[in-house]
Amino acid sequence: MYRRDAEFGKDSSAVEKTSSFSLPISRRRDGSYRMQESGYVYACMTSDFFIEEADEWRKEAWAFIKERSDLSFFIITKRIERFHVSIPSDWGDGYENVTICSTCENQSTADRRLPVMLSLPIKHMEIIHEPMLEAVDISKYLSTGKIEAVTCGGESGPDARLCDYSWILDTRRQCLEYNVPFHFKQTGALFRKDGKLYHIPRAIQMSQAKKAGIDTRRSNG
Repeated sequence: MYRRDAEFGKDSSAVEKTSSFSLPISRRRDGSYRMQESGYVYACMTSDFFIEEADEWRKEAWAFIKERSDLSFFIITKRIERFHVSIPSDWGDGYENVTICSTCENQSTADRRLPVMLSLPIKHMEIIHEPMLEAVDISKYLSTGKIEAVTCGGESGPDARLCDYSWILDTRRQCLEYNVPFHFKQTGALFRKDGKLYHIPRAIQMSQAKKAGIDTRRSNG
């Protein structure tokens, strides 16, 4: 997130509303929404939707999300334990247009965060191992049938930590066992495959992952 903010001259340590904070409900002169239905709307991609400093703003954001039930909102967080802070009074068992994705970079974060997420009233849940720092066993969480997809990816940047392809493949195997869609997003900058270490430029990290051809979809069987 720091790299992405730096591209626009922003300080990632400063928590503030962006100029496009109200974009989901911004309207044109004819009354139509400026943001039309098109895939996911990714919330707080360079921050965390549940960060403490945004507790009051989050109430407004939930109101936007409720109003724009025609849009699908995707929220990635490492603060899943703060989910209930500022939650809407009418949340009930969850909004249909919201997907919550918990990050789990290693086994300890998976075992700490995923039981919390699975206990919450959320209609759509996903897991992301990014950066993936070791092999992670999520079988018991996938077996609940509540996880709709899993994404894996290495770490970018000059100080990137290692991502091993065997870890990626092991998560893929678990997803296949429980019929959960799997996505290999990016190799990261420091990538090991079959014992060989690769330093991969940022520009091709995603395309190299795509070339692996290991993404899966949910089968009908």
